[in-house]
Amino acid sequence: MSTHTKHKFLEAFQHVPIYGITSKKDAPHRTVYDIVRDMLESGIRVVQYREKETTGLERYKECLTLRKLTYDYGALLLIDDFVDLALAVKADGVHIGQDDLPPEQVRKLLGPKAIIGLSTHSIEQLERANALVDCIDYIGVGPVFTTKTKPNASAVGLEYVQYARQHSQLPFVAIGGIKTNTIQSVFDAGASIVCVVSELVSARSMEDKIHELMESKHKLMEHTFYE
Repeated sequence: MSTHTKHKFLEAFQHVPIYGITSKKDAPHRTVYDIVRDMLESGIRVVQYREKETTGLERYKECLTLRKLTYDYGALLLIDDFVDLALAVKADGVHIGQDDLPPEQVRKLLGPKAIIGLSTHSIEQLERANALVDCIDYIGVGPVFTTKTKPNASAVGLEYVQYARQHSQLPFVAIGGIKTNTIQSVFDAGASIVCVVSELVSARSMEDKIHELMESKHKLMEHTFYE
């Protein structure tokens, strides 16, 4: 990891501190392209492609179009899990889980300019991530609340967000079950960046939904980003 990649990641959230994730199952009548286009038009500048219930060829074709789209908007495209796909479409980086390739190997494959994120679900995993500050750029913290996206994962609660704020040596994204009626508590717990999946992707108007989410945090931009 370089200081440049970390700042590149954080700078993308200066106006809208929401990390976008695709979820076609939450909007089955729409294409992934349409979902991402609406995210970008609403001000989101980091999008993770996460579509596992499709073929490798379909993922490749979708990501090729998303690479051009995000480039046109000056946004970052991250690929969930599939390092080979990230390489093939020249994505900005990947987001990996605890059971995926080790971060050190992912860094060797993608090189120093790629953005690498790692999911964490416990204090122990966060502390291990702290030892990888030279390898990864940010961590995911969650699921904060119970979520249908990962029904078998236990919610870590706001306490883990508070712990991450105090102890993480890396920028973090709070994720999991975050909605309009809970986003305030997540920011209050110390998050500067949040991920809203189902409520955002399924919204009739993403722009209106983002305004609604942000209205719950009147002093949103007073939150301090990692330096």
